[in-house]
Amino acid sequence: ASPGAAGPGSAPGPAGPAGPRHAEGPPAPAAGPAAEELAAAKQALAERTADLQRVTAEYANYRKRVDRDRAATVEAATGAVLAALLPVLDDLDRANQHGDLTGAFKAVADQLVATLEKLGLQPYGEVGDRFDPTLHEAVAHQTSAEVTEPTCVAVLRRGYKLGDRLLRVPLVAVAEPAPEPADPTQDPTQDPTAAPDARARATRSAMPRV
Repeated sequence: ASPGAAGPGSAPGPAGPAGPRHAEGPPAPAAGPAAEELAAAKQALAERTADLQRVTAEYANYRKRVDRDRAATVEAATGAVLAALLPVLDDLDRANQHGDLTGAFKAVADQLVATLEKLGLQPYGEVGDRFDPTLHEAVAHQTSAEVTEPTCVAVLRRGYKLGDRLLRVPLVAVAEPAPEPADPTQDPTQDPTAAPDARARATRSAMPRV
């Protein structure tokens, strides 16, 4: 046997240096018709998803529009019925002011008013309210030293609202602040704020007549 050969029972010698090993990467994408079919399926799925989202949004907007239109129709119909009953409420107010709203008649009137309030009818316009030409109709004007701004001092007919909608504005009498009285001790000729013609007239009237 040659000196360099290992015998049958001898231990194996050290292994030689291993060759370079490359890291395994992800498998290469399938090529050919299968890859094209997969890409087409993904594109079709994205398109169908976008169509579904668009249809869902359009349906949601449609439902909102239908609900809004239905609410507006109901409010308009309710407002028309309530507006037709306002003269009845005016008669009840006049009867109450004259002391004729008593007994069973008053109980029926109170029930009617409570029912109309449940439907959203709101009376407004009270004595002491600030006069607003967009919310009140003035049928009388006066001046008063007891007010500092245009104020409703009498309500001749009540106004009514349905939510934010005006069914009828109230008829009111309005008091405006009285103008401040002129100071009799003030000399117009010495008042720098007076108009020039007013100072000239005051000067001529103050000159002695010959």
